[in-house]
Amino acid sequence: MRVCYTPGMHPNAQLLTDFYAAFARRDGDAMATAYHPDAEFSDPVFPGLRHARTTSMWRMLCERGTDLELTLKDVQADDRSGRAQWEARYTFSTSGRKVLNRVTSEFEFKDGKILRQTDRFDFWTWARQAIGPAGLLLGWTPLVRNKVQSQARRSLDKYMEQRGIKGA
Repeated sequence: MRVCYTPGMHPNAQLLTDFYAAFARRDGDAMATAYHPDAEFSDPVFPGLRHARTTSMWRMLCERGTDLELTLKDVQADDRSGRAQWEARYTFSTSGRKVLNRVTSEFEFKDGKILRQTDRFDFWTWARQAIGPAGLLLGWTPLVRNKVQSQARRSLDKYMEQRGIKGA
């Protein structure tokens, strides 16, 4: 994904464009710089993360996503809020299965940084691809969603512990 400054682009739209460019090149450190110190992140797999967990999550995903291909479809932003639509193609590390995840991200900004990010995607569609037959049959149930969230939380906790990162 090639990114350059576009004259007339709102600074927050440029922030998001740069954020996704960093994701495309798997640069978790660059992604982390886009977040406000009070940042919050949530999606169907990683709900309710605060700053340290958010930035660690992206670093972890960038390190593990060796075959990640990202396509940024649309970015819109103003002084207060923004939105992006994007797709990620990757191999889910737990199962070795290929995934195409279509995501809509909504943002709130503060001081030129991302304060809140909420990513939305169809969990059942994701589970069918990432988990396989169990995801197809049970991916729509809270049981599967809770199990995936629990495993993701443990994986993130372990990642942070191994690097000496503290955060709630």
